[in-house]
Amino acid sequence: MTGSSPAALWRGVLVALTTPFDRDLAIDTTALRAHATWLVDRGVQGVVAGGSLGEGATLSVEERLLLVRELVSALEGRAPVVAAIASSRTSDAVALARAAAQEGAAGLLVLPPYVYRTDPRETLSHFHAVLGATSVPCMLYNNPSAYGTDVLPEQILELAEEHSLLTGVKESSGDVRRITGIRSLLGDRLEVAVGLDDAVLEGIRAGAVGWVAGLANAFPDASVELFRRARTASEESAFELYRWFLPLLRMDTTNKFVQQIKFVQSEVGRGSARVRPPRLELASDEVIVARATLRDALAHPPAGVPLE
Repeated sequence: MTGSSPAALWRGVLVALTTPFDRDLAIDTTALRAHATWLVDRGVQGVVAGGSLGEGATLSVEERLLLVRELVSALEGRAPVVAAIASSRTSDAVALARAAAQEGAAGLLVLPPYVYRTDPRETLSHFHAVLGATSVPCMLYNNPSAYGTDVLPEQILELAEEHSLLTGVKESSGDVRRITGIRSLLGDRLEVAVGLDDAVLEGIRAGAVGWVAGLANAFPDASVELFRRARTASEESAFELYRWFLPLLRMDTTNKFVQQIKFVQSEVGRGSARVRPPRLELASDEVIVARATLRDALAHPPAGVPLE
């Protein structure tokens, strides 16, 4: 990370970490540290803690900061730790942003407010408050289907013009035209990362330079290789791996994406399926479908790509 620009933080594959829980549903810090270390060993460029996939809405402020502290300690500068910043109250998001930076977060992934669906004026006011409260690079998270708030390219431009530390956007609208729209308005001022696993190839072709990935929790090698091919290899080579990976990547886009990704992790020996209520682990037909999808993928592995 030494000598890299703030924008470079968002390039490559960043894993949206799942949060491991023990039998009492407390954070399993030993598993967290081991998992993050393994991912970096496999070539991912960074990790995001306490986001949507990390069940951030079920974590206390103290637990969110614990994630950052443990990850910074475990990775020892080998890869950046990005803290997801979200709350139903703007003042709490501001306080969390400041505290996460103090704990050593290299960057912040700033989400819209929870629960309340803000109008455009309120959306900008919230982001202005959080972005103005920190001294580390920030990535804005746009996911209208999940949060009911759609941040348009013109609004992103307005925020970027006032806040030099807004250096990235995680685009999860599912519309790749948004990526070209952001690039058209802002040029290289911001780095754009794909936020939906099953849109990564299209997003990179449209100009994204990063991927905040979910299934990478279980398949980091395949994720890093897919990203590499999408950026540098032939379209045929990239699509060959994408076609194999796509049924798994689509698990990142359903209402039970947390349960499904944790289930895959548990099946391949890279985590536990435990989730915090109100989520419950997959059951009955859900398990059958998820296991069949995984087994089909493992029965026809992509050539030359480790799946350990």
